[in-house]
Amino acid sequence: MSGHSKWASIKHQKGVTDARRGQLFTKLTREIILVSREGGSNPETNFRLRLAIQKARDNNMPTDNIERSIKKGSGEIEGGSLVEVVLEGYGPSGTAILVSALTDNRNRTIQEVRSTFTRHGSSLGESGCVAWLFDSKGVITIKSDNADADEMALSAIDAGAEDVKVENNYVEVYTKPEELESIRKALEQQELTIATSELSMVPKTLVQLDEKAAAQALRLLDKLEDIDEVQNVFSNADFPDAILESYQS
Repeated sequence: MSGHSKWASIKHQKGVTDARRGQLFTKLTREIILVSREGGSNPETNFRLRLAIQKARDNNMPTDNIERSIKKGSGEIEGGSLVEVVLEGYGPSGTAILVSALTDNRNRTIQEVRSTFTRHGSSLGESGCVAWLFDSKGVITIKSDNADADEMALSAIDAGAEDVKVENNYVEVYTKPEELESIRKALEQQELTIATSELSMVPKTLVQLDEKAAAQALRLLDKLEDIDEVQNVFSNADFPDAILESYQS
């Protein structure tokens, strides 16, 4: 495995989650509503709901918000009419981009995503055009800070991880989707600080970009993330260090 898209690490290092807390809570709410509706409101029997609740807790979402979202999804209270949309497209230098969205208006969301691609010199493609370039994986991000990242990586491998990648201040752990929870629990028992754990679409290979294309790709990914209905954006773009330093400053 060549590693996860650096986009997730960039967001961690920029503190985007904190800066967009209101938008993040909206995304988390939508996710809980959808998985509650599709798999039931009992976390014990609904794997995706357990993951969504854990993700919400990781981001300090109030318990009342979580419970209300579950009730919307189960139909106990109104407000759960959402559909899941996965869109695929091509970014600068032919990079592959997957966009997942939850929306109450499919056509509006597709049009907004299409327009965003077009405004950044890119294009939305047909269903299936780039999905084959990604694998569904569990991804756990551990804060390394001043700790020994290599020791953390070995601990993750001992816990059953498929692969591990050390980034600046973070260790990314890759698991089979069905083993995400058990490996997270094993790492928590070692008192490691989990920043995020989620199901993700991990690129099989990365496309290295020059500085101009990398800057264009980062702007496109950022704008796609800004769309209200968009839940996640995945890409196989690989960015030069100089562009990352500039973008994170």
